[in-house]
Amino acid sequence: MSVIQFIKSKTFLKQLIFALVGFLIFAVAVVQWLKFTTNHNQKIEVPNLEKMSLADAETTLENIDLTFEVIDSASFNPDYPARSIIEQSPEAGQFVKENRKIYLTLNPSRYPNVEMPDLYGKTKRQALSQLLAIGFRVDTAAVYVKDIAKDVVRGLIFNGNDVKAGNKIPKNSIIKLKLGDGNEGELQIEKIEEESGEIAF
Repeated sequence: MSVIQFIKSKTFLKQLIFALVGFLIFAVAVVQWLKFTTNHNQKIEVPNLEKMSLADAETTLENIDLTFEVIDSASFNPDYPARSIIEQSPEAGQFVKENRKIYLTLNPSRYPNVEMPDLYGKTKRQALSQLLAIGFRVDTAAVYVKDIAKDVVRGLIFNGNDVKAGNKIPKNSIIKLKLGDGNEGELQIEKIEEESGEIAF
């Protein structure tokens, strides 16, 4: 049988039809498989996790088939509860696919500790500037002790206790200055005069 006669035969036509049908079935199967494995057209709205605890955020994400990864924050924000979600990526309201990882940043449990500098013998102005620059607040009421030097630092107080250079105190803490009275008089409490933008309240 010649090639032309074979092409015109019913056997060839049947085989051709079977091949086309098989190809179509294969193509449809591949498309459906791709849709399934890539979550085609599936969209999940990212919830707002702000100020949630990590446990609550984990439950919320698991319920909608999303995962997460925690990134610790380097700076404490007092407007957020300790160890709560302070930032997330992707942001709330965006649409993602199933099993997408949400990156979470947690608020630390407190302000980081800062090493107290050596301020003994510094002037009141120098001490105020240095304490404020490293993140402390300064009590407006100073303790004056008898000393020949007026308004010179003779010590620092935190929570009623003396603080030495090198001690680590939580950032944003209120520090009280212990200053010389300039005349070796009796122990007294006086108000530090406010100095244009140097005292933090």
